Amino acid sequence: MAGPTPTLPGVPDAILLSHLHADHFHVASLRTIGGTPKLIVPRGAGNFVVRSLGVEAAARTVELAPGEETTVGSVRVRAVHAAHDGSRGPWSRDRAIAIGFVVEGAARTWFAGDTGLFEEMFDLAPLDLALIPVGGWGPTLDSTHHLDAADGAEALRRSKASWAVPVHYGTLWPIGLGRVRSHMFRDPGEQFARYALRKAPDSRVRVLAQGETLTIGRPA
Repeated sequence: MAGPTPTLPGVPDAILLSHLHADHFHVASLRTIGGTPKLIVPRGAGNFVVRSLGVEAAARTVELAPGEETTVGSVRVRAVHAAHDGSRGPWSRDRAIAIGFVVEGAARTWFAGDTGLFEEMFDLAPLDLALIPVGGWGPTLDSTHHLDAADGAEALRRSKASWAVPVHYGTLWPIGLGRVRSHMFRDPGEQFARYALRKAPDSRVRVLAQGETLTIGRPA
């Protein structure tokens, strides 16, 4: 995998892991994070946490299925459905469901993880912020289990988020494939913003570059 090395502004209180695929549950990256953040993972992922990160990490791990929730300080984290394969991969015996998260604190945020379109997206509305995947890892995209820019805009229309940030593109790309359909690495965020203008005109989109931030809060 090739791409910029992500950095964190500080030690997180919790890490939300939507499924076991290596571009989401990346063990080497998780080992570099300091502190003792709560690990919030899909139901069935606990055994993999023990083997990959150790008993100490497992002790601060919470497994959730859709509809279940936990708290991180004053913030509530609820697992929601995702239309995606949750296994570690075809070579692995590790299996877990795939989930998204709705996080409620100062704002109500949906982190979709990896997903295709599903009807229950309508039930997530209204949202203050939606973090919507609009690409994939590599030069192909399975539309059943992923959103492209156009389907991401449809997800935004269904979930009725005031703000949306496109994610899951432009960070990792298979080594040696930089010239193969490289537009799928570069362009999905801006494409999503254009589709959203037509499909979800009441929502605002912010395309963030690496290191940029967006602050969302409910009005007092």
